[in-house]
Amino acid sequence: MQLGEIYEIFARQIYQSDMYGFIEVEEYIFNKSKQLVVDPSTEKLKNEFKSVERSYIPINQIIRIDEVVETGEAKIKQNKNQVTPLPINIQPASSKD
Repeated sequence: MQLGEIYEIFARQIYQSDMYGFIEVEEYIFNKSKQLVVDPSTEKLKNEFKSVERSYIPINQIIRIDEVVETGEAKIKQNKNQVTPLPINIQPASSKD
């Protein structure tokens, strides 16, 4: 989720980052189908991620991760207040001596 929009993407690699509180996403997949109707949100995603090798996404911005057999079309959806971000404190608790 970014700036009130939900990015639905497909990638070959996703794993917990060494950087605390982040997920790493690599090898984005975009269908190269030759459709007559072009979805503007799909084109926006292709352009935004065309030269990206790896993304670091904060855990609190991820809604769901699914492992799928077949890829679909990447797209951007408006949130419409249907998804509330999970309030997460990703900082370790400090010890009081």
